[in-house]
Amino acid sequence: MNLWCTVRRVQAVLLPALTAFVVVVVVAHDQYIRLPALIGTSGNQVFLMQLAPLIVVSALAHGLGQVVPEAEGTAQRPIRVLDTALIGTLTGSAALAALTVAVSAGSPEASMAGRNTLFLTGLMLMARRIHEQAATAVPVGWVLAVTLIGYRDVGRPWPWALTLHPAGFLPTLALCLLVFAAGLTSYVRPRRT
Repeated sequence: MNLWCTVRRVQAVLLPALTAFVVVVVVAHDQYIRLPALIGTSGNQVFLMQLAPLIVVSALAHGLGQVVPEAEGTAQRPIRVLDTALIGTLTGSAALAALTVAVSAGSPEASMAGRNTLFLTGLMLMARRIHEQAATAVPVGWVLAVTLIGYRDVGRPWPWALTLHPAGFLPTLALCLLVFAAGLTSYVRPRRT
């Protein structure tokens, strides 16, 4: 178990990333920046909560990418089960922390960070199924795309730009949970060789 924690960088990378995520959500839950838009004449108002999930998702992609095939192939412990528990615990903790900040600070934007963490983790896990080394690029690419072309008008995101939708929009939450579940399922299923 200690070897698995060390290889997956739980103490060295994942816990500090979760801590950094929580600090960013607590400090900047209502802060936004204005970024240029490729569509439209005005810039896009982007809450920092749109970018905060990348802290957790990128760290998780890094941790899951640290594989020792020789040791894991002969391991007595179920590595996929441990990895699945790690994914669920990390993303669940991030979502719970964001929801706690949203309720205590009265800031719905903070809960968007938790929802978006689940969505981007699902994307990352599905991308790992296709190409493991590029899995981190998919969530980052998604965030860049919605930041630059995700708005059809000022404050009105396109339907496909899920991470920009308002925090209380239940269909978006359901879709984000569905993407997370699909990503987790694709990760758990063994690959054919």
